[in-house]
Amino acid sequence: MLLTLLTLLATPLPSHFPAPAADTGRTVSGVTMPETIEVDGHMLSLNGMALRKKFVVKVYVAGLYLASTSSRPEDIIGADAPRQMVLHFISGHGTKKKMCDAWNDGLEANTNGATPELKKQFADLCEMMTDIKDGETMLLTYVPGTGTRIDIAGAERGTIPGKDFADAILRCWIGPKPGPGEGFKKNLLGQS
Repeated sequence: MLLTLLTLLATPLPSHFPAPAADTGRTVSGVTMPETIEVDGHMLSLNGMALRKKFVVKVYVAGLYLASTSSRPEDIIGADAPRQMVLHFISGHGTKKKMCDAWNDGLEANTNGATPELKKQFADLCEMMTDIKDGETMLLTYVPGTGTRIDIAGAERGTIPGKDFADAILRCWIGPKPGPGEGFKKNLLGQS
């Protein structure tokens, strides 16, 4: 019996058995993002994805990557851990002015008592912005001790220091009054 079992274990599977499926990621509105990414030597997992719409226009698909996934905004913001927000633009509405206006509104709505320094950091972010074309991606990557690195269409635009800024910009999407709406927030938090 043992010999039969060893023979079966040593026999290769027939070629018509499908190979195990690779991680194909998640897809929202035709945009696929991997389940895990590596950022500065840290493995991050896709917490959630959401579609940003303005009226009926699909503007971008966002993906939030975290060191430890969570459905609780306060836990995400409270953790001093690497994270990355990916914005993949799918329409021609990624203008510098529109993004800056949205971020400034998000700061006012979601960060009580924003300091002059924090407001200046948001102005610095706006200086780094460019209009973003269809199919291009913006990354906001927070690494503790370094700050938030801004990459647009594969080019690094700069880094804004401090966790306060990283938390304030993330609150624009997952804070108490998210600019893109509650449904968007819930999707990023993996609640839907």
